[in-house]
Amino acid sequence: MPTTSHHADVAKSFDESFAEQGLIKIGTLKKPYGVQGWLWVFSDTEDREAIFAMQPWVIRTALGQRTLTVKNWHAQGKGYVVQLHEIPDRNMAETYYGVTLWAARTDLAPLGEDEHYWADLIGLTVISQPDGVKLGQIKDLFETGAHDVMVVKPTPDSVDSEERLIPWHKQTVLTVDLAAKTVTVDWAQDY
Repeated sequence: MPTTSHHADVAKSFDESFAEQGLIKIGTLKKPYGVQGWLWVFSDTEDREAIFAMQPWVIRTALGQRTLTVKNWHAQGKGYVVQLHEIPDRNMAETYYGVTLWAARTDLAPLGEDEHYWADLIGLTVISQPDGVKLGQIKDLFETGAHDVMVVKPTPDSVDSEERLIPWHKQTVLTVDLAAKTVTVDWAQDY
């Protein structure tokens, strides 16, 4: 029987494969809404409605990857619901709960100077200055009211085994080197 780490390895290889194809994670399908195949959707895009212009959406299934296309969508309360051409009813919609949505990188809005897609930052090694020690790798990012925050997980070659939450703003993030896969921060290891 496969172990959890095996499933994580398979998921990681799918994610790497999608990234190699020029795809980037844009959101997640959530629970069904109503009986006509609608689903709640969580958008990872900065402009939450931009996800609906990025077509088609690519997903992975047990049989490989497939595409989904938006038939209709609208704001509902504090979120969004979507109806997809490929999902005709609630029963099928229930099988899509938690599915990650991907889109072609070329469908994304152009970046400004010193801007980065979060997907490009995940996995980068975080190095503190001025001491140059490795704090870990960026595992995730999330928004707060004031600024974004990096979740930095320890790695075998990190200075310690501490997980860190490091704010992403110009006083803290000194450099981002995508080629070297590093982010240099002004952040003491004992914070």
